Amino acid sequence: MDNPYLPVLILLIIGILFSAAFLSLSALLGPKKPTQSKLEPYECGMPPIGEPRERFSVKFFLVAIIFILFDVEAVFLFPWAVLFKDFKEMGLGPVLFWEMMAFLLILVVGLFYVLKRKALEWEK
Repeated sequence: MDNPYLPVLILLIIGILFSAAFLSLSALLGPKKPTQSKLEPYECGMPPIGEPRERFSVKFFLVAIIFILFDVEAVFLFPWAVLFKDFKEMGLGPVLFWEMMAFLLILVVGLFYVLKRKALEWEK
């Protein structure tokens, strides 16, 4: 019985063994001189300010959601633009063009709504 997943399993086992070996060697052979500055969390070379469980404003999350929304728009727009020439050759060009324009119109209306509600302004 020749299992087609056997090479994947062997590769997974080898990867786990190498990872465990290098982590063990690092723990055994690595320098162990902890100091106060080495034990502090690293934040871009700056000393940490404030508590780690600080509350964020709702606007922060709103901006993040809007960013994800427009990122998803780009994910849908790029393949459509790449394949649009093929769609035109199949006779689907006008239909798919207007479908994409409707999609973009919905997103633009949403952007204007967000701008009207001043959701992207950071003043308190």
